[in-house]
Amino acid sequence: MIGNDKKISQAAELIKHAKHAIALTGAGVSTRSGIPDFRGTGNGLWTKVDPMVVASIWGFIEHPQSFYEWIRPLSKTMVNAKPNAAHYALAELEMLGHLCALITQNIDDLHRRAGSQRVLEVHGHLREATCIRCYHLVDAKPYIEKFIADGTIPICPVCGGVLKPNVTLFGETPPVRVLYEAQQESEKCDVMLVAGSSLEVVPVADLPVVARRHGAQIIIVNNAATPMDKQAAVVLREDVVVALPKIVERIKQK
Repeated sequence: MIGNDKKISQAAELIKHAKHAIALTGAGVSTRSGIPDFRGTGNGLWTKVDPMVVASIWGFIEHPQSFYEWIRPLSKTMVNAKPNAAHYALAELEMLGHLCALITQNIDDLHRRAGSQRVLEVHGHLREATCIRCYHLVDAKPYIEKFIADGTIPICPVCGGVLKPNVTLFGETPPVRVLYEAQQESEKCDVMLVAGSSLEVVPVADLPVVARRHGAQIIIVNNAATPMDKQAAVVLREDVVVALPKIVERIKQK
């Protein structure tokens, strides 16, 4: 079995010599910033509540109060979270010219806050909210701040309807334009770095398959096995906050 140091070197070589490298990140990148994983074994958020009740579009429309009661502590955690070494490593890869795009399943905005510029948020984000009645779009920050402070459900300033954060709930289609861009990037990349994703949630889980089908080399950095491991050029079983900075440093040394 090849040791992790050898795999770090292999990953660094692939990224350094790639013509169009991209990254795909999942919850494992954010857990080290204190944000819980939705699907984690034992302590995942979905082990404590029924997602179809509190986090589906049907549940939201019928009982928005239940959604907001559930997400209030998580919202506070996300607002207070700070980017970690993995976020900064990916931002540095882009700054160095070795990363053309970053596709993420995370909604916490930490990649942008770490300095990444081209971020494709396929499950949406918390920066904006939309009224479910009149579709008025608002900057979500003041509403989220008030909601965290006193539990006030965000209400549309135009029609009085309930505001829904621009995140993808169960039963909703991911933002079409963003998903299209992610698919296009997956088709034209020659290296895809997958970090902190179990690759279990479609359509995002299909992107490495698309990339591999178009000839890309896949690098996977994840603590647990993924369905793409056998097709990957490099599989690193190491924490992303350890492995990604090592890859960046190895690239800079060469």
